[in-house]
Amino acid sequence: MPTIREVALRAGVSTTTVSHVINNTRFVSPEARQRVLEAMAELNYRPNVLARSLRRGETRTLGLILPDSANPFFAEIARAIEDSAFKAGYNVILGNSESELEKEQVYVDVLVKKQVDGLIFVACGDHSPSLQPLLDENLPLVVVDRRLSDLEVDTVLTDNFQGGWTATQYLIELGHRCVACITGPSNLSPSAERVVGYRRALEESGLAIDESLICRGDFHPRSGYVAAKELLNHQPPPTAFFVCNDMMAIGALRALSEAGLRVPEDCSVVGFDDIELASYVTPPLTTIRQDKTGLAETAVQLLLERIATPGLPSRTHVLPTQLVERQSTRRVQ
Repeated sequence: MPTIREVALRAGVSTTTVSHVINNTRFVSPEARQRVLEAMAELNYRPNVLARSLRRGETRTLGLILPDSANPFFAEIARAIEDSAFKAGYNVILGNSESELEKEQVYVDVLVKKQVDGLIFVACGDHSPSLQPLLDENLPLVVVDRRLSDLEVDTVLTDNFQGGWTATQYLIELGHRCVACITGPSNLSPSAERVVGYRRALEESGLAIDESLICRGDFHPRSGYVAAKELLNHQPPPTAFFVCNDMMAIGALRALSEAGLRVPEDCSVVGFDDIELASYVTPPLTTIRQDKTGLAETAVQLLLERIATPGLPSRTHVLPTQLVERQSTRRVQ
């Protein structure tokens, strides 16, 4: 590899002048600048960006840790974060914890050793022992999609309570009086908040809350399939399902089809997330849309602000949801 000294010799200038041309840190006459650029091209010289960044105390790299990169919701979040970071001049290194605390800690350690400038983090649960040491070391950090009440940290959330309420209220307004709920893991704040919204909508409509109509899944399609089969044994069987993510809702659609039930003629289904796949299943899924682009862009913005100004107080942004009506729901006839 050619060196900056060889470029300087070829251009007939000092190495300091070459450095000023590369970094645009001081005025260099147009003639000298042109000679330097020509020498760099002739020698195929490429500045050592990594070394320069390390000298400045930055790598222009962000870390991103997700619990399940195979889940389309998180895959879409990751893509949006990468797009937003790239526009700001940053690269992203992704780690998939597979919802395992041990693997989560390993990725945290790896990204710290890679000297990332900051970290965007979706924790395995509502408590993450991996994060407090990072905050103690003042590593810029933003948590997405999890409410970690034990930490003072920048956080970007969806209004899960409002989304759960909206989905359930919508089904009630369609005339459904026996509405089942397939929820997610108990250790995740989005699951709990969506179910609270479901309960509140029933209460406000004067409908009894039947605990046997609430069945827990794990946010994967198989669990939605199993839960829907179990709920169909309820007497009377539910005429509508609020399912706390689209992947489980897709599993529920299959269970209903196998039971000989038509959606939406015999049973209505509302999901949550509005992943891209939701509009392509049969029937296209009515769902609660999370603003995935907004979550990603807000997370990147907060992180870059934290990198630039480490002493900022912690901030929490809560983004609204939106009901997307498709063909998996209809008014009771």
